[in-house]
Amino acid sequence: MNDATAASAVTRANADAISREISWLEKVIEARLGHFFDGTTTPFAVPPAPTQERGTVLGDLIARTGMNTSARMVLALAVAPHVNSAVLDPFYVKNSAIDRAFSQFGGHPDAGAAFIPSVETALFLIAGTDTAARIGAMQLFDPDHPLRLSAGVTLTQTPPSQVSRLDIPVHRVVALCDGKPPRPDFSPNFPARRLTTKLRWDDLILPAGVRDQLQHILSWLENRDQILDDWGMERVFGRGYKALFYGPPGTGKTLTATLLGQRTGLDVYRVDLSMVVSKYIGETEKNLGLIFDMAAERDWILFFDEADALFGTRTATASSNDRHANQEVSYLLQRIEECQSLVILASNLRSNIDDAFFRRFQSAVGFARPTVPERLQLWQNTLSTVPVAEDVSLRRLARDHDLSGAAIANIVRHAAVSALRREGETVATEDIKSAITAEMRKEGRTS
Repeated sequence: MNDATAASAVTRANADAISREISWLEKVIEARLGHFFDGTTTPFAVPPAPTQERGTVLGDLIARTGMNTSARMVLALAVAPHVNSAVLDPFYVKNSAIDRAFSQFGGHPDAGAAFIPSVETALFLIAGTDTAARIGAMQLFDPDHPLRLSAGVTLTQTPPSQVSRLDIPVHRVVALCDGKPPRPDFSPNFPARRLTTKLRWDDLILPAGVRDQLQHILSWLENRDQILDDWGMERVFGRGYKALFYGPPGTGKTLTATLLGQRTGLDVYRVDLSMVVSKYIGETEKNLGLIFDMAAERDWILFFDEADALFGTRTATASSNDRHANQEVSYLLQRIEECQSLVILASNLRSNIDDAFFRRFQSAVGFARPTVPERLQLWQNTLSTVPVAEDVSLRRLARDHDLSGAAIANIVRHAAVSALRREGETVATEDIKSAITAEMRKEGRTS
């Protein structure tokens, strides 16, 4: 079986698991509505849930979290609008006595053609109109319940009705259906973007001391299970690790974070702090909460670039806006402190980080502008596949121009375009000199 066939088989197995779960939900809805309209006093018999095999995302989730029948109903109800909304159509039956929908069935009042389930809908499926049983089922919606933490079910209240809409992010549905790890799309509701690169660890040109510090972080990620579990150190410190990367722009902080993920097989997500902070009270915490919850579940590496914006010295509380901003920072610091994965904060200056928070880092890695030998290696690596004219002296370029790795990459791109614009077959010294002048001007320098 080749890779494509194997991937197709995995997708089919996961899709079949979801299909069985939705078919079961359809039977539950039919049975619950029948019981409701019959007016019988006999106990409601829930149709038996299908057996979901291990090896599928849904089967593994049920087994890992011990999800019971009621929890599975809620999860299936949240997934249904995304994969087969027609199974929810029976809830649209009207109460002829008042010529409107049955309030007992819940549903979001702003729904269009498709029925959008709410918490009320879930409680009706689980407990019918039995008030005591409905109250008992409310624990399914606790923030620390596996439905919220592991399955990703969300409750969204929208004004003016404030009805708690039951939903699940699309990336979670995709993961349940095709078996791949959930990777959310970058959006205002999920202000983090996955970092990837085609470069490799050997392309990272850094001093030996910095590489040794990075190797220490790698060793923690590779050996933490032994340290925490086998050596019994989890009672002393948690699984999380906090690192500060500081240094001038373009010196490799973002690339290093990305390559740490590549080396360990962990996804790296860069958090956009400008999108995190919201003018609406509570929105910042909600957006950050989703990121940290996903990081905990998937063991992501979180990378906060230009962290000075939120992690600098906190402002005096001269106004309500200041108090709100400090509350947001305090919440973020708390979540970072509790995070059980690697969190990297990047700053241009070490001194920009609040001293009270700096003490909580396990590592502080300083990135400096590259030296002449390092610049030479950067030039060699960047131009390794580019046709270069014989008059180009990489040693002279490295010696005469104090440039960062990012600047050298920009210069090579500019020079390559210049060479092709003049229909040259190689990149000449003049192309590179012109590109250096343009880069220097961009940085506000003249030499």
